[in-house]
Amino acid sequence: METLLKNLGKTLLGVAGFSALMLVPAVAAPNSEARLHKFSTTIEKERPELDEETKALIAAYRKSPTAANRAALKKKVEKNYDAIVARKKAKLEELKRTARHQSKVTEMQEIVDEMIENRATRVEQNMARFTDKRLRPGSRDAKDGFHALIGAAENVSIAHTPVTNEEYAAFVKATKRKAPAGWTRDGEPPAGKARHPVVNVSCDDATAYCKWLSARDKNASYRLPTEAEWELAAGHMPKDADFNCKDTHPEIATRDLQNDKLPSGMVLTTPVDAYEKTLSACGAIDMWGNCWASTDIIAQNGRERGRKVKEIKGGSWYAHRTSCRTEMRGEGRASSLGYNTVGFRVVRED
Repeated sequence: METLLKNLGKTLLGVAGFSALMLVPAVAAPNSEARLHKFSTTIEKERPELDEETKALIAAYRKSPTAANRAALKKKVEKNYDAIVARKKAKLEELKRTARHQSKVTEMQEIVDEMIENRATRVEQNMARFTDKRLRPGSRDAKDGFHALIGAAENVSIAHTPVTNEEYAAFVKATKRKAPAGWTRDGEPPAGKARHPVVNVSCDDATAYCKWLSARDKNASYRLPTEAEWELAAGHMPKDADFNCKDTHPEIATRDLQNDKLPSGMVLTTPVDAYEKTLSACGAIDMWGNCWASTDIIAQNGRERGRKVKEIKGGSWYAHRTSCRTEMRGEGRASSLGYNTVGFRVVRED
């Protein structure tokens, strides 16, 4: 049991959850002096890890997956979650007294509201991960460019990176599909951006790409992730993370235009492997950047508000940091249109 707990503890440090250690894409390799995010005063100064009781309960369930052991683990998971909500509430009250700008209070209020509203969902996500029999040392390692999606169906895995320009170019050449806006007349990606995530592709384009991949692989099929799958893969976004978003670009940080009003040539993406030392819950990189999901929603924000659209997850280079949170919902775009802030990542079913 002692050895199991030791190995399990090492593994769980990489598993997404409200109390597990995680990293997100940073503009460069993270350093010890950048633990606190410099753009937000709502960031707490500690990052909780799983305590010994939680790890012991996980180990007990994995050794004997009875209803009683599951109930004990869930009770502890709920207790841990509620403790974090309490800390967030305390931080909110502190900001109400000390914040210089109302926006900081609003930011934390949104986080608290989300955590309360999504409590059941987030507890069950953690339970799905912690009770998945594939959760063991090495489970976050990529195999053939894909990661096991711990907590989801056992035959589902997710790509290590978003689809790149060079990968999408092969699809364009093979199928004669129209190249994304901003590419050359010969269907070539912008110079020097082969390893950047492809953008200006619609959800319909992304679906067609998945079908093309599936036709080439006799052993697997490919598709876009669902909202639930994407959230399991990403995990909760750490509170002290730096990554490529609007706040890191002074030239656009104060702009509030809708995505479709951005200058058509403005694309401030970075290579998908620029953040290879930082990992999401499943071990994938560059997770916090806009990604099409196959889930239909009624949009809650922007020009699409009130319309049935395809969901997008993870923010983008044009989104404020708080809008990139994994739990942020309600963002969607028309499935037939491409956007210079939206790319995609695929999942594989074996």
